[in-house]
Amino acid sequence: MDAININYIKALHIIFVVCWFAGLFYIVRLFIYQTEANQKTEAEKNVLVPQFQLMQKRLWYGITWPSAILTAVFGFWMYFLNLEYYLTQPWMMLKLFFVGVLFVYQFRCQAIFNKMKTNSYTGKSFGLRLFNEVATILLFAIVFLVTTKSTGSLVWGGLGLVMLTAVIMTAAFIYKKKREKNNQL
Repeated sequence: MDAININYIKALHIIFVVCWFAGLFYIVRLFIYQTEANQKTEAEKNVLVPQFQLMQKRLWYGITWPSAILTAVFGFWMYFLNLEYYLTQPWMMLKLFFVGVLFVYQFRCQAIFNKMKTNSYTGKSFGLRLFNEVATILLFAIVFLVTTKSTGSLVWGGLGLVMLTAVIMTAAFIYKKKREKNNQL
């Protein structure tokens, strides 16, 4: 297969990766909004919850799952076209590990989605806010591995991910405190 065709496959892979992450980022936000809507008055809840459930369904089955599947299809297609190269690359094995973790995250989102459909999810919105950042951390790890094509600086990369996680968690806790303070006023 010539380079032009491989580039088309790579372009489609990247497009669906972007769509997949967009879906993962937004679906958890919708979970947060529905969880918070359940704390509102009955009249508000009766309007908001069905709307959030409809938005979740359309996003999940119209964008997120199809994008995840097409990401995998085009990714494996590229992988098998260059199998001899990729089998010798430690960064690719680590990337595939993180992609596997991303699919575990997707399945966890599916479990939450199923509970949200029946309005039986009992978690808190703050826990969902923290959960939402898992996809961000995985995005950083995967993009850095693919662009640097190196595990040689794995210690620095791991340290960077730990620091990024600490910054995100600190920001989430500050945001929570600010919201609690504003709700008391």
